[in-house]
Amino acid sequence: MVLSVATFPKVRLRVMLIFVCSHDLFLIEERDFDMVDDHPRITREKKTIEAMVHIYCKNKHEAPGELCPECTELFEYAKMRLDKCPFQEKKSTCGKCLVHCYRPEMREKVKNVMRYAGPRMLLHHPLLACTTLSTDARNQKN
Repeated sequence: MVLSVATFPKVRLRVMLIFVCSHDLFLIEERDFDMVDDHPRITREKKTIEAMVHIYCKNKHEAPGELCPECTELFEYAKMRLDKCPFQEKKSTCGKCLVHCYRPEMREKVKNVMRYAGPRMLLHHPLLACTTLSTDARNQKN
């Protein structure tokens, strides 16, 4: 029996790296992978928000390496909203969107993150920042 990937809108694969020592099992690493690719626009939006949240969390919450629980929740929420975006490839930036799908408190948190991390993106992620700026400029002309 062959299943088409199109049958399932989102399929996640969980991979666990387990170390076995005598009679004990140790979970070393656990990751989830999306098996269905997003539209390139959505993928770039996810990378952008991830970079911004990391910049914000590192500087504001002084979290070494990993995101703090509050920022992890915000990033997961943003990814979920991008997955459910009704516009997908025709998506504008969320700030210019006619449909505000974020809960009000999450919208405020994302605004704060973007206000802080936006200008710093040029230093930390120049290619991603320039791509986002050029896409915004292109969308304003249309």
